[in-house]
Amino acid sequence: MAEPLISKHGGYRNLKSFQVAQLVYDVTVRFCDRYIGKRSRTHDQMVQAARSGVQNIAEGSQASGTSRKTELKLTNVARASLEELRLDYEDFLRQRALSLWDRSDPRRQALIDRRCATADEVAAWVRERGQGGRSGPGGQPDYAEPAANAVLALLAVACALLDRQIAAQAAAFENEGGFTERLYRVRSQKRSTPST
Repeated sequence: MAEPLISKHGGYRNLKSFQVAQLVYDVTVRFCDRYIGKRSRTHDQMVQAARSGVQNIAEGSQASGTSRKTELKLTNVARASLEELRLDYEDFLRQRALSLWDRSDPRRQALIDRRCATADEVAAWVRERGQGGRSGPGGQPDYAEPAANAVLALLAVACALLDRQIAAQAAAFENEGGFTERLYRVRSQKRSTPST
């Protein structure tokens, strides 16, 4: 069977990297609305960085049918956006003298092992971890520390998945070439196949 001119593409909703990045986005919107002033530039930047991660994974996946180079570039932009967001969460913790959980902290692994699929599931996990923690205004529990660390754990997962995805995309580009090479192969096959 002849190689198709436009390769299979899209399907980003099935990518684990997309699913985790989308969860990070949903949780970040809630986090920023709760802990960062809505008129703050930081609020907008964090939400936009989270959104950029999701959107660039989707856009790169859609573009992959005609451009592996664009797919690779956009996936890397998604990775860079999530790295920017990671720094924002670390800054949030540091500037408020809250603890940044170590990568080997069992609480991080507990969240990852739970495999939360929704912002509500992450919020429930945060509430469980926040019991007995700091008190906020009016004596209400303050969940800022476990919430920020939860997103950092999810970001670590998303970034690791994107690193593997980028490596696989680079290898595919190296081994198979891009759209121009495929166009040449398909056209050459067409010319060498006798018409019936």
